[in-house]
Amino acid sequence: MVRIKFTAAALAVSAFACAAPAWAQTPAAAYDTCIQAGALLATPGQAPLAQQTVRITGSRIVDVVAGYQSQGCARVIDQQARTVLPGLIDSHVHILSEQGPNRRFDAVTKTSADRAFDGVVYAKRTLEAGFTTVADLGGDPEAVFALRDAIAAGKVSGPRIVAAGLAITPSGGHADVNGFAPEVLAALRANNRCNGADDCRRAVREAVQAGADIIKITATGGVLSNTNAGLAQQLTDEELKAIMQTAHSMGRAVVAHAHGKDGIDAALRAGVDGIEHGTYGDAESFKLYKQSGAWYVPTLLAGVTVKEEAGKPGTWMPKPVQEKALKVADTAIGTVREARKAGVKIAFGTDTGVSRHGDNAREFALLVQAGFTPAEAIKAATVDAAEHLRLSAETGRIAPGLAADIIAVDGDPTKDVAPLTAVKFVMARGTVAKDVR
Repeated sequence: MVRIKFTAAALAVSAFACAAPAWAQTPAAAYDTCIQAGALLATPGQAPLAQQTVRITGSRIVDVVAGYQSQGCARVIDQQARTVLPGLIDSHVHILSEQGPNRRFDAVTKTSADRAFDGVVYAKRTLEAGFTTVADLGGDPEAVFALRDAIAAGKVSGPRIVAAGLAITPSGGHADVNGFAPEVLAALRANNRCNGADDCRRAVREAVQAGADIIKITATGGVLSNTNAGLAQQLTDEELKAIMQTAHSMGRAVVAHAHGKDGIDAALRAGVDGIEHGTYGDAESFKLYKQSGAWYVPTLLAGVTVKEEAGKPGTWMPKPVQEKALKVADTAIGTVREARKAGVKIAFGTDTGVSRHGDNAREFALLVQAGFTPAEAIKAATVDAAEHLRLSAETGRIAPGLAADIIAVDGDPTKDVAPLTAVKFVMARGTVAKDVR
């Protein structure tokens, strides 16, 4: 019986040895995926290239070669009839929620787990709209950090998230809890409030400790906060300087929600890295942007959205919110137009969550209305937004070594931005999330 077993084993080894040369002659695929692009906008701001192939292994771009290549590719994705470009970046979203009539009710009924699951839905919708990276600038820290990490681990589908957690705000400020009975205010308030320079240092340190990738502050009042406190400066000059110094010492950029000119200018003088909204900036503000190198993220879609809602009969908006909403949209378009002329660095951002998730690309048409060419608007949502979020070594272009964040659209979006609202193909970090034929 032992002899029989040995003979069978010997035959098996012999058979494998005979098969080995033939098996060895079949080369393994050199690339996991090859995307054949009819037109390739590899680096927005530069001219598109015709008939190119993007070769990808794992989550990374290996190279870009001329012609429609397929040799050595385990999978070929035909986008020969489309324009291929980097995944889009939205520098300002609130991925866990959407504004609506239940906004105040949700604040007192939803748990962090509820918000995280809402975020899963909104994240998938955002990714399928072509946005492979977003910055979440204010939301439930437990929920948004968990969602960020789950997407990074491949557990759920969504864009890469740069997350701030709760925005740092003064007591009664835009990101504080407003408009509820005192006992509800006490129950809902978190540790993001600060008063005085030392307390603001504490708030920054605790935000970083909790997991913040970026620090968001409210330098001025806000449109959607349920308080009649206006849109002027709220954090003091001393508080702003303490925040910048502390955040920068801990390796975090700081972006400031700011509508009023006084708050915009104060934040810029204090060394902020970016201004969100920037509604009432002027020529003096533009000089400060350029002197400091700060970015401007206009979020025009938010202004249009709140104005549309505020003008509806029987709107759900509380009176203080409605009054502010009717003032900002038209001013914002003009400010962006003048900022662009002045040479201010502008990155794409929408404040989505105020508007509907998945409609982020509506911002492109608004930027064009403010004087951008379509090509400039695309650059603002790729190369420029990546630089603003310190992600240039990771995404924003289609180049060797970068993440395979790639989309495709019909037509030529450098001539007309409309196709960007109907993205046909989405790949995020090497995984196909959408492919419409």
